[in-house]
Amino acid sequence: MKEKIISLVGKDISHLGVFVDDVFVSTEEGKDILNVVLDSHDMIDLNLITEASRIINKLIDDNHVLEDNIYEVDIYSKEKGEE
Repeated sequence: MKEKIISLVGKDISHLGVFVDDVFVSTEEGKDILNVVLDSHDMIDLNLITEASRIINKLIDDNHVLEDNIYEVDIYSKEKGEE
């Protein structure tokens, strides 16, 4: 799923100066959550995450990427200094 999402959204968010660093599924309170971690060579502010999230969510919905058990998508930025 990681490669599929990266290839799906990569070119549509590149104009924002961000890229997908990681994609993984986690479980919280019994619910599976798709996590999309964004990164950039510059600092990512909340407005940029919001703009990228709109694009990513639409692409995920339009292309029916989510597995049946995943009901939530969490998009956030990688902390600077993280490997």
